[in-house]
Amino acid sequence: MTYLAKPRLHHPALTENSLGYTRRDYEGSVSTLCAGCGHDSISAAIIQACFELDLPPHRVAKLSGIGCSSKTPDYFLGAAHGFNTVHGRMPSVLTGANLANKELVYLGVSGDGDSASIGLGQFAHCVRRGVNMVYIVENNGVYGLTKGQFSATSDKGSKSKKGVVNHDSAVDLAGR
Repeated sequence: MTYLAKPRLHHPALTENSLGYTRRDYEGSVSTLCAGCGHDSISAAIIQACFELDLPPHRVAKLSGIGCSSKTPDYFLGAAHGFNTVHGRMPSVLTGANLANKELVYLGVSGDGDSASIGLGQFAHCVRRGVNMVYIVENNGVYGLTKGQFSATSDKGSKSKKGVVNHDSAVDLAGR
């Protein structure tokens, strides 16, 4: 993968948290995601939260699955531990890592296909076991990499760009 490296220079007037880190210290690579998809907003929120919580980046393990969401962890906490798993298996790999090292803060980033389709069983068991982690589902209701196929979280009755209607009920990952 090619990307532009961010310069390591920091403006001297940047605000520091109690650890002496600036918000820039919580950033990662320059994003290559599609403009307007929303994933970059999620990365920005994670960067801000970790900065405000005074969380040392090297104390975080970030894991992801496959799809557009799997690229997201590259765009925040560049100094954190990271691992991309196979499709739908991020919760199990994260559970194993958590058992091996409880000293880290675990952050899983997954997409709607990764969590609500092929990985639904993995997701359910992770929730059932109460794994100590933050689990973020980037849910856009469509498989973006396959260009318009409905995901398991697509609303019943919604139409694709080609006018096809989704006749299936959506999986509700929040369990409302």
